Amino acid sequence: MDPLLLVAEWWWIAPSAVAAGTVGVMGMRRRNSTVSGRRLAVDAARHDLREAQLAAAERRTAWKIARADLARVTAERAAQRATAEQVAGARRMLKERERDAKAASADVRARQVRLNAARAAVPSASEPPPLERLHAAHDAVTARWMRYETDPALQISYPAMTDVKSSETAAYFRAAGHATDMRRAAAGRITPAEFAAYRDAVAELERAFEAAEHAAKVQAGEAPTTAAWQDAAQDMLSRSAEALDRAAGAAAAALSSWTNRRKPGGGKPDERP
Repeated sequence: MDPLLLVAEWWWIAPSAVAAGTVGVMGMRRRNSTVSGRRLAVDAARHDLREAQLAAAERRTAWKIARADLARVTAERAAQRATAEQVAGARRMLKERERDAKAASADVRARQVRLNAARAAVPSASEPPPLERLHAAHDAVTARWMRYETDPALQISYPAMTDVKSSETAAYFRAAGHATDMRRAAAGRITPAEFAAYRDAVAELERAFEAAEHAAKVQAGEAPTTAAWQDAAQDMLSRSAEALDRAAGAAAAALSSWTNRRKPGGGKPDERP
């Protein structure tokens, strides 16, 4: 067959193949983007855990250095080359570094629990992805505040909610501005770090709103005093920390049991030549 006739007859194959390939690549990218978006909370929690682990390692190192400094100053004191005040200062520094290291270790355990929870809560195809849920939470807080801004009855009953002279209301406005900035920064293609920053900004916005609303109700005589509220909040935080510690231990035990069951030989490590 004449090559020219062959080209003339089948000229449409190459453009069709290119178009099909382009559609296939776009489809793959869209599917990958959807999967990535639905696992965004997991990636952000994993990012938080890595950051907490690095911070914990730094705090443990600082604790060891403080311990060595105390031993050095104590030895110099015995040789009359250091004062009692220097020894006391080194001992205080050691206690402070120890508290920092323990707090960082507790933060690692809490973030591990959050990572496990994020893995278990990966949304299905019929559920909104994490970023959409975060936008909804952000909008919900804004809508709650707008009621105090637009409802005359609420303005009269709770004037502090729109008064920037109130420290709690001013803190809410700062948190609202920060959350809006983080939302703009997280627009389009978002990284786990950007998602984590926006997630934390929304969480701070929710706390700031609750504090402002409570302060307004206290001023209106409808809520307990700040001291009583802080005591209740501190008790709740203490209980939450204990629950997180228990959950971290249970999650670690469950993960270890699941890993052992998956190993051949009833949990024995693989034997390789």
